[in-house]
Amino acid sequence: MAHNANVTANSTDAFAKPDQRPASPNFSSGPCKKRPGWSADALDTRVLGRSHRSKFGKERMEEVIDRSRAILNLPDDYLLGVVPASDTGAVEMAMWSLLGPRGVDMLAWESFGSLWVTDVLKQLNLPDVRVMEADYGKLPDLGAVDFDRDVVFTWNGTTAGVRVPDGNWIASDRKGLTICDATSAIFAMELPWDKLDVVTYSWQKVLGGEGGHGIIILSPRAVQRLESHNPAWPMPKIFRMTKGGKLIDGIFRGETINTPSMLVVEDAIDALKWAEDIGGLEGLLKRTRQNRAHLDEWLAESDWAADLSEKPETASNTSMCIKIVDPWALSLPSEKQAALPKRISQILEAEEIAMDINGYRDAPPGLRIWGGATVEPSDVKALLPWLDWAYATVKAEIQAG
Repeated sequence: MAHNANVTANSTDAFAKPDQRPASPNFSSGPCKKRPGWSADALDTRVLGRSHRSKFGKERMEEVIDRSRAILNLPDDYLLGVVPASDTGAVEMAMWSLLGPRGVDMLAWESFGSLWVTDVLKQLNLPDVRVMEADYGKLPDLGAVDFDRDVVFTWNGTTAGVRVPDGNWIASDRKGLTICDATSAIFAMELPWDKLDVVTYSWQKVLGGEGGHGIIILSPRAVQRLESHNPAWPMPKIFRMTKGGKLIDGIFRGETINTPSMLVVEDAIDALKWAEDIGGLEGLLKRTRQNRAHLDEWLAESDWAADLSEKPETASNTSMCIKIVDPWALSLPSEKQAALPKRISQILEAEEIAMDINGYRDAPPGLRIWGGATVEPSDVKALLPWLDWAYATVKAEIQAG
């Protein structure tokens, strides 16, 4: 089907449903699709009902840590630990524990980055904060970042579909720390570990895991800061990574701060084994790149849709966000423009073609398609003609009054 937005209520060809359907309709940006072939029967349940502090429980936690380190090719002197409250908890833990000794540059170009800005300004009340913001679709001026200061940023804006293109903008001789929320980037984009001091993520994104737990990765520089800096504010228990001025290193050996769900841990092990089976990090990256390539090919032919990212090199290959650029749609009142993607999503859900692809509530009106590694590239390819069909259908509905 041609990507033609110029349809009318009498244009019957526009309403011929595509022949091929995605094998899975799950394109949610979080929690994300389970790995191909997933079944609860694949999970090892021997640890359920056992203490997470038992020898067996610790072994399962350590397995998650060891497999994650290996797939990510983490430097030997970097630490990886499981922490409470998903990626949000990991980011907050980093900011509450590490910020204060230096001024901070906060980068934000979508909703989650903006939340970290709010927390630093209004909760931590730091005196020396520079906020560098950009509208959806754009990045702040990365060249203006001062790496004598601490820097907090998201690698990939989950709600904007805009990512930093690489790590070349980050100074190798920085004096401050770089704190990176990488939850929708890790396992899907190449991260330059030598440029990153703290990295956080959750299993529920690219690995298609379940929620509740986060991961925090620390460089030696971050550990040094932890052991030399005493925050000026009271520290909630779930944020504490030091005791008596020393790192609580058990966190990075599977001794969690709070009680974890061992079923979630088993699910994470299952996802990590799948990642190893498809070729590790390179296999994961290949799948996300294929998903992005299918969308790019479709967008190049579309006259009603475009990527929300203004530059191809900053377009996400996980949270792939598209906006409607049909002049007819842009001529509608703002409330009707906002209703278009919502209606498209409703139609595709009713057809069981695509679930949960309406754009994020704080983002500009549009669609958001998850392209992480657990999504089959063939499913992304099969979805795209259905977007044309759904848009044509909604356009005709509105034109018909």
